[in-house]
Amino acid sequence: MALGAVAERPARRRGSDYAQLSRRVSQAGLLERRPASYVARIVLTLGAFVAGWVAVVLVGDSWWQVALAVVLAVATTQVAFLGHDAGHRQMFRRRLPSELVGLVAGNAAVGLSYGWWVDKHNRHHANPNHEDEDPDVGAGALVWTYEQALGTRGFGRWLARRQAYLFFPMLLLEGLNLHAASIRAIVGRGPDGRYATPMRHRAVEAALLAAHTVGYAALLLAVMSPVKALLFAAVHQALWGLYMGCAFAPNHKGMPMPTAEDELDFLRKQVLTSRNVRGNWLVDTALGGLNYQIEHHLFPNMPRANLRRAQPIVRAYCAEQGISYAETGLVESYRQALAHLHEVGRPLRR
Repeated sequence: MALGAVAERPARRRGSDYAQLSRRVSQAGLLERRPASYVARIVLTLGAFVAGWVAVVLVGDSWWQVALAVVLAVATTQVAFLGHDAGHRQMFRRRLPSELVGLVAGNAAVGLSYGWWVDKHNRHHANPNHEDEDPDVGAGALVWTYEQALGTRGFGRWLARRQAYLFFPMLLLEGLNLHAASIRAIVGRGPDGRYATPMRHRAVEAALLAAHTVGYAALLLAVMSPVKALLFAAVHQALWGLYMGCAFAPNHKGMPMPTAEDELDFLRKQVLTSRNVRGNWLVDTALGGLNYQIEHHLFPNMPRANLRRAQPIVRAYCAEQGISYAETGLVESYRQALAHLHEVGRPLRR
């Protein structure tokens, strides 16, 4: 999608545009941490997560465990949102408590490497939707550009032709993909023998991931039959992956994809490639605040609860600068993302 089609580019000074917006947001007190609020959120979220697992033990060898798997998929995603906020240092100014929450929420509770996610997600924030720099739009199971589509072969090409129709079914495997990527990040080495993914606490992360995996399997097999345990795990992991994918998909998919030729300052790079999702408190909770994607990308360490309050300031400022500010409903955001996936596969359907 061409960037020139979605925004006017004033010829006036642009280097200070973000600084001016940042001053307005800072003066409103929206960059201040809210540790007490986050402590309450952590206690409630982890409390609900633990209560879900206690219920699994109490229900025992029953087919009602399938319903609990659905509930725990939601709880697991909400815990993952805590890891996201911790990775951005939204909770606390100091690194230690942020990393502690991230390791507990990510590695121990969810089975997702916190260090791997922080490295990957920081690269995404630095160059959102940039094909060569953003790992979220690199060629993989899905393709995001015509060039990526034309580079596919065999099953990958068959998939690319139909990826818009297969997008949501494929998300059912995203949970397993995240677990596998976490393990690869911890043990994977480059050609020079060094670890490929930078990680501050590799040994701790490995131990927590191992404890999560063993504990998960042991608990399920201890309280239910192998068949029910397998079904529980399949439903839990599939719906967790689906929920995670549905929370992140509306944010950038189908938005402009800048290239090396596009000279964008930080403000425009973040705003033009992001999409907000309209909604009430329920949408805010369900999407973990990621529905304020523009504000989140402009101020990654802003506490989640302040994003809604920052939105009117950012939207008004973008209007002053003549910058397109994308906001739509949840269903329409998925339609736009799927339309982009379908269009990318068009050359392969000729």
